[in-house]
Amino acid sequence: MPTSVYNPPALKNGTLRVIPIGGLGEVGRNMTSFEIDGKILIVDCGVLFPEEHQPGVDLILPDFSPIKDRLDDVVGVVLTHGHEDHIGAVPYLLRLRNDIPLIGSGLTLALVEAKLKEHRIKPYSLTVTEGQKEQLGPFALEFVAVNHSIPDALAVAIKTTAGTVLATGDFKMDQLPLDGRLTDLREFARLGKEGVDLFLVDSTNADVPGFTPLERSIGPVLEQVIAKAPRRVIVASFSSHVHRVQQVLDAAHANGRRVALLGRSMVRNMTIAADLGYLKVPENVLIDYKKAKDVPDDKIVYMSTGSQGEPMAVLSRMANMDHAIEVGEGDTVILASSQIPGNENAIYRVIDGLTKLGANVVHKGNAKVHVSGHAAAGELLYCYNIIKPKNVLPVHGEYRHLVANAKLAIDTGVPEENTILAEDGTVIDLKDGVARVVGQLDIGFVYVDGSSVGEITDADLKDRRILGEEGFISIIVVVEAQTGKVIVGPEIHAKGFAEDDRVFDGVKPKIEQALAEAARNGVRDPHALSQIVRRTVGRWVNTSYRRRPMIVPLVIEA
Repeated sequence: MPTSVYNPPALKNGTLRVIPIGGLGEVGRNMTSFEIDGKILIVDCGVLFPEEHQPGVDLILPDFSPIKDRLDDVVGVVLTHGHEDHIGAVPYLLRLRNDIPLIGSGLTLALVEAKLKEHRIKPYSLTVTEGQKEQLGPFALEFVAVNHSIPDALAVAIKTTAGTVLATGDFKMDQLPLDGRLTDLREFARLGKEGVDLFLVDSTNADVPGFTPLERSIGPVLEQVIAKAPRRVIVASFSSHVHRVQQVLDAAHANGRRVALLGRSMVRNMTIAADLGYLKVPENVLIDYKKAKDVPDDKIVYMSTGSQGEPMAVLSRMANMDHAIEVGEGDTVILASSQIPGNENAIYRVIDGLTKLGANVVHKGNAKVHVSGHAAAGELLYCYNIIKPKNVLPVHGEYRHLVANAKLAIDTGVPEENTILAEDGTVIDLKDGVARVVGQLDIGFVYVDGSSVGEITDADLKDRRILGEEGFISIIVVVEAQTGKVIVGPEIHAKGFAEDDRVFDGVKPKIEQALAEAARNGVRDPHALSQIVRRTVGRWVNTSYRRRPMIVPLVIEA
């Protein structure tokens, strides 16, 4: 896997350049650019959700730097489906150029447009369906139905003079899908027969043997859990998981319960899905959240966000007793979603918190309340054998997923040298059926923190971690300008280090001694004196307490 950064050569006419901008080595911020003859096509533009070591961060965007100076050359953004990790960064891209055309299915574009409305952006969009063909500059596009955990997902075949690329987007091969919409293997086979030069394949479940269980196996389990629940039921899922919400509505209806949707994104997305006919709402089942408190506890189901332990989402706030719904004895909480890698600790903290409050927490680990939306190894093998691609680029997954997917491709006969293990920023050129790595760009994380985008750096996050884990110490010393003698202080104050500032009485003589020695050596510069104070306190704290707090000294001349 490439690690060192090096620039690719100038792109020659007739060669297709592929750059995964996000989504490799991570589950999120999926984005890939395709360039030929001076024009660029983008597939997906998603966000990544922050982990514990990124305190205060709301979202993580793809690094747009490979295309930022080329936005006028972008002919469009193809969106494979409506999950946040594929559409969430679209508003931030369109802030840079708001007339880039968006191409996707009806539900996908409706979800994006609702999001863009909040950013006051009205997009240019083109709705497509499976079987449709579109020409965008030098790119001939064909759309293929794929089955996923959200309706209306599409794979896209990109045909150019340099060859044909097939990008699956997120997909699985559920043979009895809830909406009857199968992954179209006949189209995959046709494209394979015509020749697929580069296959971009979803890797999320490549290390899971066999086949992903059927989505419809979840419905009876949800119905059974709800039937046995003595009091309120709270179901947490992704706010765009239309199929799961449908199953909860049906299970609640079968048990004579009403359903209230919680969380702004859940209400927004399900309203869109219902309006477009993707969500079939049984009569008299949905109830406004404000009226739900009047419904008896054994007759209500709350459908909420927060299945990944996100600190500000509904379920986490319930676990922290920071929500109007106070979870208690006899309540049932169902986590009806998978665990995104990296979120495990946050999810288990929420489970523990809810359990302490007396709830019966039902999750993937103790009941079949979720199946994945991604193809397992057995399904991927079928795809490789049907398509027979010349070159393979595993995408969408952490490194172990990419490696597992590459091995499956090799097992089915794709030559190892034609199976590319890449990372974000790897530059791949395709010409005459040959794909090869020609460069590695320096791709970083772009953090959204409140209203700031890209202003927070990894150094800032390191400071936040130190403040959160080790504490903060400030030292103020006033010295005489001519002699360097200490005339006031040192005054030491701490936050998150020790309850009583008297613990620093032992280091104050050391500070005075170090400053006196500096004065004898003729050091008068306040900054240099501040550094001496920092080092003195840092050594003392490390030796005495084995801690590394943030130390902010201030030396003032008088």
